[in-house]
Amino acid sequence: MNIEIITGDITTLAVDAIVNAANCGLLGGGGVDGAIHRAAGEALLAECRTLVAGLPKRRGETGQAYLTGAGKLPCKYVIHTPGPVYRDGEHGEAALLAECYSNSLKRAEEKQCRSIAFPCISTGVYGYPKEAAASIALATVKAFPARSVQKVVFCCFSSADADIYKRLVAQSE
Repeated sequence: MNIEIITGDITTLAVDAIVNAANCGLLGGGGVDGAIHRAAGEALLAECRTLVAGLPKRRGETGQAYLTGAGKLPCKYVIHTPGPVYRDGEHGEAALLAECYSNSLKRAEEKQCRSIAFPCISTGVYGYPKEAAASIALATVKAFPARSVQKVVFCCFSSADADIYKRLVAQSE
């Protein structure tokens, strides 16, 4: 699997699937979630409303991944994954964050996606320490037994975030 680290706007990427660092409501919010919903347009919101209406608790679960179309985005699919809110690292946050990545990859595999782009999940308002989150993201992606996914892009909002990923990749080689 080829891993690429970039600084940029995930809503502009022409990959098969982009991952949305969603909240459990799955209907848009702040940060990357809001940006994806704004760029995708009403079709994404309508599909998310239908998705949520069919969920047992009428909301998504932390660590799970939900696939929709992409509306006006240049990708084919959006995979929505509610990340964990970081408390202190002692409440299963690491396992839940790893599940966000592995379950998103599973959804991509189900649609035979060849490429997927991830934002930095849970590192914004959810407060996950950036280096720890990047380490979990990279380890989970590298360990995933991909069949169709050949390219994973970590699309970081800032160059400082991208530098963390690049340093961790260099250390693991």
